[in-house]
Amino acid sequence: MTTRTPDVYTHGHHESVLRSHRWRTAENSAGYLLPALAPGQRVLDVGCGPGTVTVDLASRVAPGEVIGVDRSAKVLEAAVEHAQEAGADNVTFQVGDAYALDFPDDSFDVVHAHQVLQHLTDPVAALREMRRVTRPGGVVAVRDADYAAMTWYPEHHGLDEWQALYHEVTEANGAEADAGRRLLSWVRDAGFDPAGIAPGAGIWCYATPEDRAWWAGLWADRCVASNFAVQAMAHKLADEVGLELLADAWREWGQSLDGWFAVPHGEVLARV
Repeated sequence: MTTRTPDVYTHGHHESVLRSHRWRTAENSAGYLLPALAPGQRVLDVGCGPGTVTVDLASRVAPGEVIGVDRSAKVLEAAVEHAQEAGADNVTFQVGDAYALDFPDDSFDVVHAHQVLQHLTDPVAALREMRRVTRPGGVVAVRDADYAAMTWYPEHHGLDEWQALYHEVTEANGAEADAGRRLLSWVRDAGFDPAGIAPGAGIWCYATPEDRAWWAGLWADRCVASNFAVQAMAHKLADEVGLELLADAWREWGQSLDGWFAVPHGEVLARV
């Protein structure tokens, strides 16, 4: 029996984190997958969080069934509420484990995971499990950010320190902050046929005054109130004063009229 280091979700589910998750849609976070979707497909969304992407996927494959799984029962309450408000009657949610999905082999046409593998200590094992529950001819779709590749203007020493601290925290958690560039390698290691693997990249960009203020504000809050802050202090990588300075740096950058921030993502569609 394989002994695996317990996974730690670096962000947690503080309001500043969910504020970001609720912004996500199939279009801005799973655009690479949309051409592969068709009405009637059965879809599994692994690590679905508050369910905004999940509900969008459900609208694309209706009347097909969509199931969202997450290890947090609390966040699934928000997902259920969102689905009800959207009138999405073809989507359900349940607590689940990416390493041990509670479904038979060959259960889904599409298995999707967005910003999940970067938080796992064994992403290849999770990919093998996603492949197991995908039907022959179906696809596994994964997308993850790459923190080292994130870039911004104007330059700001405080954001450099935030980026370095984020890497230190995730390393201490046994996770990989720069997952985006590794997705292709992980998918290959998981045993997918190389001929059926389609790698790519996508980007989020925050540059309008509204987007910049929103992005800077949520990260300022995360630096002092989310699990990221708790873990940074627990690992003795930062103290409250240092975290407050990082929050101030984010607010200062967010006030720049020239502010521009890009978040690159690795994307892979892997045919089973």
